[in-house]
Amino acid sequence: MPQPDTTAAPTDSSTYREYILDVRIVERTTGDGDTRYRFEAPDHQGIEFADPEMATLYADVYFDVNGFQEAGTGDRGVPPTVIQAGRDTLVAYFLTQDGVDVHWAASFYGEKPEKIERYVSRVSKRSKKIREGAKERGHA
Repeated sequence: MPQPDTTAAPTDSSTYREYILDVRIVERTTGDGDTRYRFEAPDHQGIEFADPEMATLYADVYFDVNGFQEAGTGDRGVPPTVIQAGRDTLVAYFLTQDGVDVHWAASFYGEKPEKIERYVSRVSKRSKKIREGAKERGHA
């Protein structure tokens, strides 16, 4: 599972991607020379990823469901908001978890990998529209 915290001290950090409503992904290099990507949002404990694409997908899921909090869901739990959002959002969320890839999700849902990729694409497009709409209404 992506890590809520890391033990290696940061040596260098910068904003990898900035979103509306004080949501961002911070890229940092740890003391061991690894690069990590931390998703940060108000009222969210934050979570780190080794892969920037997974951090970005996590942000897409976050916006798709209007935010969520993982605290208290346990190591293998899924936030109820994500579960209620529908199959495509749930699949995208699963893909942000360690050990889950397109092929695992396809097998789990009995679908072809191409369909899983379409689910992810829909979530990404929806979250982009949500962010654009919020900007148009003055939420920066």
